[in-house]
Amino acid sequence: MFRTRLLSGIVLVILALLTLSSGGVLLLLALGMISMIAYRELTKALLCATDGKKVNTLETAGLVGVALYYVTVYFASQWNLQLMCIVGVFMALMFIYVFTFPKFQASQVLGAFFAFMYAPVMLSFVYLTRESAFGVYMVWLILLSAWGSDTCAYCVGMLIGKKKIFPVLSPKKSLEGCIGGVLGAALLGGLYGYFFVEQQLPDQEVTGIIAFICAVGAVMSMVGDLAASAIKRNHNIKDYGKLIPGHGGIMDRFDSMIVTAPMIYFLTMLMIRL
Repeated sequence: MFRTRLLSGIVLVILALLTLSSGGVLLLLALGMISMIAYRELTKALLCATDGKKVNTLETAGLVGVALYYVTVYFASQWNLQLMCIVGVFMALMFIYVFTFPKFQASQVLGAFFAFMYAPVMLSFVYLTRESAFGVYMVWLILLSAWGSDTCAYCVGMLIGKKKIFPVLSPKKSLEGCIGGVLGAALLGGLYGYFFVEQQLPDQEVTGIIAFICAVGAVMSMVGDLAASAIKRNHNIKDYGKLIPGHGGIMDRFDSMIVTAPMIYFLTMLMIRL
C-alpha cells in the first residue's frame, strides 16, 4: 500500500511540474479535466446523484458549466464573464429544480452548486496565478503551501505529535504536526524566495513576504483537507473515488490545493509587486 501510494505521489508530482511549468492551454485543460472529475466525486458524495453511475440532469448542467467556466477563464481578462458563468450555472440548476419538480430535493440543487464552486472555480485560481504577472514564480507557492506543508506536518506529527487537535474529525492530526506544517511551509517558501526568486529577480526582496504567504497558505491547506474530510464523515464514505492508486479520488489528493490556490492568488496580488 505504501509503495503504491509513493509511486502514485511521484507520478502526480511529475505531472504537476510539467503542467505548471508549461502553463497556458496545457495547464488549463489539465485543471478542467481534474475539475470535472472532482465535481462528479462531490456530487456523488453529497447525494446529488440519483444513480451512482449515471449522470443526471443536475450533474450534466454542472459539468457543462465547468467547461464553459474554463473557456471564460481562458478568453476573458476581466471577471465579468466568469461571474456571468457562475450565476448562469446557478440559474440553470434552479431552472432544472423548478421544471422537474419534485424529482430533485433542494439539498441536491444546493449540493450541485456547492460542488461547482468548491472544486472547479477554486481550482481555476491555479491557472490564474500561473498566468498572472510573474506567475511563473508565484504558482509554485501553491504546491509549497499545500503538499509541502502536508509533508512537513506528517513528519513532525510522526516524530513528536501528542496533542490531538481534531480527535473526532481527524484523529491522526496533532497540534505539533499542524504547527510543523505551517512552519515547514514558511521555511520552504523562504528558501524558495531567497535562493530562486531573488536570484532570478535580483532587484526584489521578497523572501519574507513569500514565507508569510506560504505560512497562510499552509493554514488554508489544512482547512481544505479537514473540510473535505468532514464531508466524507458526514456521508460515511472512506474515499471520494479510486482514480489515484493509494490516494483515492481527485478530491482526496487535491483537497488542500483547492482551498490554497485562491488564497495564494489574492495574497500575491496584494503583497507582491514585481
